[in-house]
Amino acid sequence: MLTGTELTSDDRADSNAPRTNGRASAKLWVAAGLAGIALAAAWLMYSPSAHGSSPDTRPAALPQVVVSKPLVQDLDTRLGFLGQFSAVSQVELRAQVGGTLTGIFFKDGDIVPKGDLLFTIDSRPYEITLAEATAQFDVATARLDLADQQLDRAKDLEQSSAGSVENVDQRTSDQRAARASVEDAKARVRDAQFDLDHCRITAPFTGRIGTHLVSVGNLIAGSRTATSPTTLLATLVSLDPIYLDFDMSESDFLTYSKYREHLKGVHIQKAEVALGDDKQYTRKGVFDFLDNVLDRSSGTIHARATVPNSDLILTPGQFALVRVIVASPSPTLLVPDRAVLPDQSQHAVMTVSADGTVAPKQVEVGDIRGSLRVIRSGLAPNDLVIVDGLLHAAPGTKVAAQDGPIRYDGGRD
Repeated sequence: MLTGTELTSDDRADSNAPRTNGRASAKLWVAAGLAGIALAAAWLMYSPSAHGSSPDTRPAALPQVVVSKPLVQDLDTRLGFLGQFSAVSQVELRAQVGGTLTGIFFKDGDIVPKGDLLFTIDSRPYEITLAEATAQFDVATARLDLADQQLDRAKDLEQSSAGSVENVDQRTSDQRAARASVEDAKARVRDAQFDLDHCRITAPFTGRIGTHLVSVGNLIAGSRTATSPTTLLATLVSLDPIYLDFDMSESDFLTYSKYREHLKGVHIQKAEVALGDDKQYTRKGVFDFLDNVLDRSSGTIHARATVPNSDLILTPGQFALVRVIVASPSPTLLVPDRAVLPDQSQHAVMTVSADGTVAPKQVEVGDIRGSLRVIRSGLAPNDLVIVDGLLHAAPGTKVAAQDGPIRYDGGRD
């Protein structure tokens, strides 16, 4: 018999189950705590502070650039321009007499020498006019001969008292009128001969002729003084020598004027010409004209050089590069063209100071000489110019500068 406090074996098993689960949970928490302590100890052991060191705070390496002092070379001073050729002489061939065009004696585009026959006009009407004028001259000459004889007789009669003074005066007047008629007839002959001669149109100078604009058989209009409409037959341009026209900007004009002061006002200098994409200035000319006013609308002044063209290669309307030498050789600063940066309407180069700081300097540039850019002002011979590594050289930043050479290639000048 069981009392109230006694439990069966099954009841004891049920009562011990929660205790067993509680002890298992406690063991898991103890294991997790021990693992955390181990991780903390490992971190303390291998952390930088455990060895008495701080994080790496060393600065990053400075950007590398290549610098060089400007190259100093004895060079003459030049100004470069883009020009266009034009003919020294250009004429529109028009007839001074009208009539039917009967002949064309050239091929379009030919070089025609001075005096060569180019066109002929039907001359028969003018031959008739010349014959009439010649006949009138003969009549006037005969009347003058008669007037001379009659005057001689009147003078003889006056001396023998058989004639009167009035008769002599009359014969004298007749003689003067006959002489005037002769002069008038001569003028008519010359006028008719002029028209006849201009039925043949010749080249006024040696040059290249264009295409003929009127065919044989057409009736053309002519005028000696162009007071009435005339027919354009062709155009003719001279080729040797030839003009090269170009416009000089106001700044270039001021530069040129500064050097011209040493030339006592003379503006005739040598000019060098390069054709098309040819970078070699192989042709020589003379810069011999500078206009007297600047164009207000464009801010330029017109200039011109005369270039020999004995090989007849140069053609009016063709473009070319021209450079004018305005001063004798003098020390000139040169830097690579890639080192010059555009700054709106000006130019600048990047320099490096003694403490490695990048500082820009505005400069006035000139032309390209031997693949290098001429620096006219704004740069000192001892300045260190960045010639490579410009992408890493912002103004005000620090850089690590390395020396590099600048080479001048005179063969490409």
